[in-house]
Amino acid sequence: MDEKRDLKTVKEEIIEKLEDVIDPELGVDIVNLGLIYQIDLDQDGACVIQMTLTTMGCPLTDLLADMVDNALQPVPEIESIDVKFVWEPAWTIARMSRYAKMALGIH
Repeated sequence: MDEKRDLKTVKEEIIEKLEDVIDPELGVDIVNLGLIYQIDLDQDGACVIQMTLTTMGCPLTDLLADMVDNALQPVPEIESIDVKFVWEPAWTIARMSRYAKMALGIH
């Protein structure tokens, strides 16, 4: 049987998997866009992702939640996934990584 991985290692894998979730409108992943606010994983494998969207009322809410869910399925420590959309603090381009700003031509 494999030795249990520590929480830091699992969270790093979660972030890597979330970098595969590409915002369909912007073509950049949700991590570099700064849409991920918090990742919680408890001892029972319940994973809660708090994220936001670039605009309130974005029609992609359900699609992105499904994409996050699908991306995290291969992580063996996760038993359940709950994607919670939060609007405070409001998202701004300041949350974007340098990579995302370059990809979108924002200087």
